[in-house]
Amino acid sequence: MSVIILGAGVIGSTLAYYLAKNGQEVTVLERQSNVALETSFANAGQISYGYSSPWAAPRVPLRAVQWLIQEHPPLAIKPDGTLFQLEWAIKFLNNCRKSKYLINKERMLRIAEYSKACLADIKTEENINYDGGNLGTLQIFRKEQQLQAVLDKDIPVLESNNIPHQVLLRHEIAQIEPALSHVQHKIAGGLHLPHDETGDCFMFTNSIAEKAQKLGAKFIFNCNAEKLLVKYQSGRKQVYGVYANNQEILGDNVVVALGSYSRSLLEGLLDLPVYPVKGYSITADITNESMAPQSTILDEHYKIALTRLNKRIRVGGMAHISGFDKTIDSNKVDTLNFVLQDLFPKAYNESKGAWAGLRPATPDGTPIIGNTSINNLWLSTGHGTLGWTMACGSGKLLSDLILGKAPEIQAHDLSLNRYR
Repeated sequence: MSVIILGAGVIGSTLAYYLAKNGQEVTVLERQSNVALETSFANAGQISYGYSSPWAAPRVPLRAVQWLIQEHPPLAIKPDGTLFQLEWAIKFLNNCRKSKYLINKERMLRIAEYSKACLADIKTEENINYDGGNLGTLQIFRKEQQLQAVLDKDIPVLESNNIPHQVLLRHEIAQIEPALSHVQHKIAGGLHLPHDETGDCFMFTNSIAEKAQKLGAKFIFNCNAEKLLVKYQSGRKQVYGVYANNQEILGDNVVVALGSYSRSLLEGLLDLPVYPVKGYSITADITNESMAPQSTILDEHYKIALTRLNKRIRVGGMAHISGFDKTIDSNKVDTLNFVLQDLFPKAYNESKGAWAGLRPATPDGTPIIGNTSINNLWLSTGHGTLGWTMACGSGKLLSDLILGKAPEIQAHDLSLNRYR
């Protein structure tokens, strides 16, 4: 069986590995000159199994208004001139109800926990270096209200899914991150998720793509997929290949893993609710290890993640809802630098410039993984900020579905069908 995968980010490359490992003929088409040069390139670096949560949450509409007027706001909205932006926002707000939040968070935790097991298997079977760490995630709260909100809505879901966690008081924060002892007066409390990991997504994607190629997968770079090749078979649409670089590339199955760009390719065929949400990151070299983070810190107030990647600190975050605009807003970079300086002032050299990427976000936070109404057309997109966290689980799950194997986790509510 031949499978064409569109997109060589962490999602597409990991899927290629699993399919090639199962002896399939795999071709990956990537418009860039190598793997992981877009959203997977310089993300925040956390592999946040326990932290997997939808942005659409009960208090978010009110907090969004507060964010827009606070200093160093984590959210920015700029009309992009499309009706789709408004439609997506309405669906997002509809998912902010508590009942939907709990459903969506369970789905996300399900994929994330499965991904943890899949990554553990890959690390056992393959010699992959990606500056990984396994000291967990520490979510810090600067206000008592933020801590109470997590106690009310997140802890019950963590408990129901048997996710290890520990709620920390102010004086306990330094037990997990000693360098924060100097600023603990700024922190009201924390939530420690000890099974979360860290790692450089760009390094991992290059390594897993290399493993896939050794297993026989073919990667074609500088190859832009222009449209899907579709025909009618027994009265139903069926995809049989891709038109790219002025030629037809044929395959038994096609997987769209193009992140934020998946929607435009599928226009006229499927209505895909995936919107690009811009995020930013900076990277700084560590000069004083005793003053640097040990793992990942998530600053709930500013929605910023600070991650230890060997001898570097990666700082990432923000949600800039402005369409496909990838220009770097200096004010957002100032926020990243401010949070880094505020928490770890003596740990690093000046950061080396900024990066921006487009996260493919669904209104409910859950990625879209599975088949479609078009025969032999599959999707793996919409992972938002959690593509790195969910990549291995998404790859293994979709590989099994394509191969006709029974999935190891519940999957029927992860496909595009849930939006019907």
